[in-house]
Amino acid sequence: MSDEAWERQHEIFERAILAMLDCPLPIIAAVNGAAYGGGLEFALAADFAYAAEHARFALPEVTLGIMPGAGGTQTLARAVGERRAKEIVLTGTPFGAADALEWGILNRVCTAGRLLPEAIETASTIAANAPLSIRQAKRSIHHGLQGDLRTGLRFEIEAYNRLPGTRDRREGVDAFNEKRKPRFEGR
Repeated sequence: MSDEAWERQHEIFERAILAMLDCPLPIIAAVNGAAYGGGLEFALAADFAYAAEHARFALPEVTLGIMPGAGGTQTLARAVGERRAKEIVLTGTPFGAADALEWGILNRVCTAGRLLPEAIETASTIAANAPLSIRQAKRSIHHGLQGDLRTGLRFEIEAYNRLPGTRDRREGVDAFNEKRKPRFEGR
């Protein structure tokens, strides 16, 4: 690739990562193989991640004369802490799903045959909840972690205050009182 082609191609990855981070809907990564470089950066940009037991991970860019450039240095450090992130990035050494789970990159490790069903089951559980509440909670968690606790608390209450007047809130309370499953509309 020419330098120009490389930059154009990389901009596509940059935009994709930002779109994932800005997506109001939850994103679950399901890693069933190797997630090296950009693959791991995509998994880190998801809201949470599951992986098959045999999955492998790495940010090997420093072994190629570059560095993670699609959010990896930022999302990894937020997931695993600064010291572990430096070790992963600066060595470029691959690691397995068990380590990724222990370090906070993954939420769950599954057998290969159960990976997709478990991710879909979790997605279905989330999808059955009130859509406006899901979006506000996701934004509140993400933005709250970008600053100090008091700023996060202020953001949270602003997000919360958008929900009491919604039809979904009324439906949720009615369904609870009537001992039935709610029928949320996203309004």
